[in-house]
Amino acid sequence: MMATPRNRLCGLVAATFTPMTQDNEINLSVIGQYVDYLVKVQGVKNVFVNGTTGEGMSLTVEERKLVAEEWIRQGKGKLDQVIIHVGSLSIKESQQLAKHAANYNASGISVISPFFFKPQSTEALTEFLTEVASAAPSMPFYYYHLPELTGVSLNVVELLDGIEKRIPTFQGLKFTSSDLLDFGQCVHKYKDKFALLYGKDELLFSAMVIGATGAVGSTYNYFGNLCNKMLAAIEREDYNLAREHQVVVQEFIGCMYRFGFGVAENKATMMLVSGIPLGPPRLPLLKCSEEKQAKILAKLKILGILT
Repeated sequence: MMATPRNRLCGLVAATFTPMTQDNEINLSVIGQYVDYLVKVQGVKNVFVNGTTGEGMSLTVEERKLVAEEWIRQGKGKLDQVIIHVGSLSIKESQQLAKHAANYNASGISVISPFFFKPQSTEALTEFLTEVASAAPSMPFYYYHLPELTGVSLNVVELLDGIEKRIPTFQGLKFTSSDLLDFGQCVHKYKDKFALLYGKDELLFSAMVIGATGAVGSTYNYFGNLCNKMLAAIEREDYNLAREHQVVVQEFIGCMYRFGFGVAENKATMMLVSGIPLGPPRLPLLKCSEEKQAKILAKLKILGILT
């Protein structure tokens, strides 16, 4: 039986950063402030926790549990949906994290493909996802497609074919790839069945026009207002205005990529815009240099994001 979505996941979903102290311990104390900032300032009420942006793979299982618990606790009554990423190289860890998310009443769970020993076929990936989902049989389940980092470039439209028979709780996917051919086919075949959330913030306009049901991304932490305006313009079919909003995002991301825009730089951007002390990333990622921070600040001012 198909699990009934608590609410279909749509609109913007912020891929959250994990706050750290200066000595690289997780800092749960600012998550309440973070929730209020997203809701009240950026107009974003859905979050994706412990993913790539959140350095989930650099955290211990225990740390991931603590971060998930705090987002669920602080988000209660404020956030619409708290999706917890539970992917791991170890299927046992993924299952443990999935059970934990279910016990704490997360809105759903998401799983990335293992990327050291990689699944060599759609069947192998489906079997892995099925086993993780079975550990939390009441949890809405989302596949997280990120071929640039995982090296797993299996065709997603083929993965979705009949997946609800294997994973009754399957609700959709986070598709983080610029392969709009594959994504477009997913939309064409499955838009009425699944939540199809796009993950490349610089291509949000294109994905929404194709038919994405929403988007998960890091820049929605600090560009939430701007991107909500873009979605509203698309809804009104005011594509010229929507493109203008997208150009601002592209101008920022394009500029950042030219001098290296990874998690550290992204985290630094969020701190500059929000004022929330998120701390440095965890090794092997290096802290964003003061020189890069100055460039980020200058660009944000030019674009009118900061005055």
